[in-house]
Amino acid sequence: MKKLLVICIGLVMAGAVMAQGIAGSAHDFSGDTWNSTGQICITCHTPHNADTTVSGAPLWNHQVTTATFTLYSSTTLDANDLGQPDGVSKLCLSCHDGTVGLEAFGGVNTVTDPITGTALLGTDLANDHPVSFTYNTSLATTDGELYDPSTVNSGLGSTIDADMLYSGKMECSSCHDVHNTPGIAKLLVKSNAASALCLTCHNK
Repeated sequence: MKKLLVICIGLVMAGAVMAQGIAGSAHDFSGDTWNSTGQICITCHTPHNADTTVSGAPLWNHQVTTATFTLYSSTTLDANDLGQPDGVSKLCLSCHDGTVGLEAFGGVNTVTDPITGTALLGTDLANDHPVSFTYNTSLATTDGELYDPSTVNSGLGSTIDADMLYSGKMECSSCHDVHNTPGIAKLLVKSNAASALCLTCHNK
């Protein structure tokens, strides 16, 4: 009986894991009025004629922001290559900065339906976590309160560098899984209960 109960619980848990994903998440736009296709993936991705102007863009189908951003600044920030967001972070901001319409995909360039509410970051990123900067052993050593990303385990299977950085850089998707793979609130790559996500990198 106990064995049967364990098997049943295992099947329920496996089903819950399989059910997690972009469908039904905050990034499922298939039912939004501005997405007349009714599809999920097409608002960001296309198999043909993708935008290749941004490094690392995966078959990109959405208009890319051209905004200039006000960056995070602090006397305690030791990163020396913090500049305008690039790579995958620029793709995130192509909706979240509010200057590009959500409907601006597949060649559409209008701003009829810009993002609103708490998802709107705007172009002033001064109070947001910095992105698109190199996070390596040198930075960790200089800062003194960051873990070495090349050796410290991320809790996601390998090192911080392997699991969370993009070409050695901290990006929006270092902390956020846009496809909601783990099924965690706020599209996080791992739970931030008791600041666990923050403490993956910050040695406090």
